Amino acid sequence: MTDIKKKSHEPLFHVSKNDAAPVSKSITIRIIAIAVALVIIGILSFVLIKENPIEIFKALFTGAFIDVGTLIQNTSLLLMFGLAVVPAFKMKYWNMGANGQVLVGCLASIACMKFIPAANPEIDNNIVILCMLAAGIAASVIWAIIPALFKAFFNTNETLFTLMMNYIAVAVVNYFVFVWDKSGSGTLKTVNFSFGSPTFRKGWLFPDSDKYIITLVVAVVMTLFTAIYMRYSKHGFEVCVVGESVNTAKYVGINVKKVIVRTLVLSGIFCGIIGFLYASCLSHTVNADVGGKGFTAILVAWLAGFDPLVMVITSFFVVFINTGAENVSNVFHLNSNDYANIVVGIIFFCIIGCEFFIRYKVHFNGKKLKSAAKEAE
Repeated sequence: MTDIKKKSHEPLFHVSKNDAAPVSKSITIRIIAIAVALVIIGILSFVLIKENPIEIFKALFTGAFIDVGTLIQNTSLLLMFGLAVVPAFKMKYWNMGANGQVLVGCLASIACMKFIPAANPEIDNNIVILCMLAAGIAASVIWAIIPALFKAFFNTNETLFTLMMNYIAVAVVNYFVFVWDKSGSGTLKTVNFSFGSPTFRKGWLFPDSDKYIITLVVAVVMTLFTAIYMRYSKHGFEVCVVGESVNTAKYVGINVKKVIVRTLVLSGIFCGIIGFLYASCLSHTVNADVGGKGFTAILVAWLAGFDPLVMVITSFFVVFINTGAENVSNVFHLNSNDYANIVVGIIFFCIIGCEFFIRYKVHFNGKKLKSAAKEAE
């Protein structure tokens, strides 16, 4: 009798981990999640802005391709941000500092652009570019190594540490903008430097018309390198082992501290390259908003399961949705981007929610409870 009473107090359902979900099932669940998100968006669109949902979806899906060059550039940038955090995340080192690492890399590159040609106006542009690249990478690596060393030797919380490093990076950039800006009170948060002709200046990698091609090429190289590094190199294997179990890594002779620092050096190099691209190719400026894709890149990496090749798809999808939602706001003359943020939020929420059903199984215990109740009677 006692055993029956204990069984009758079992929960209505329980959750177990689904380690081997078929690929077809995962794809089906994600498609269903996107379909559910679109239905919700259609209903909300009709209620909130009183427009035909079909016209809204038309503006959403066509808006992303109005400027293909910008679509390629933004996708490539977001992909590079995601690749910068993938090795650390694979190691379960939660690096939230990509924004700050890119920001200081851009600041260092801009400093080279400002002072080197001013000191020697006849210097070759290629030398300026190489100095900018080296300075950007060095600054980003230093910014990434500081929390890595504290994690390796003192086991500090890397999430909080890297987040705080982001705030410090913003403060450092604002300080130098204030000092370098000679046009007024220093409240301007963008610094522009003009050297040479108005069409091509010292420190510029290529003319602006080609910048989306440059970001695409760099993104492809970084993607292939990361995929090979993580799948086929000894270092990539060590990163995965540390991520699975630190104790196992130590047992097989892996130097965990060395792996942590080395992995964050790689992340810093990637962020330094991105900061260099902002300075030499994309904006030729530095401000507190540079490198603002770091947190979105975490979502991109997570949705792709930290697979560099799959991240190509997730990066494109995120940029596609963002750009399309912004176009909806423009087409229907909405006063802000709030609608675009709602659309993006709904889609992301549904996609992230579906990951639960991919990774876990839900087992209902209703029949067991009924049978136990009958036996108790």
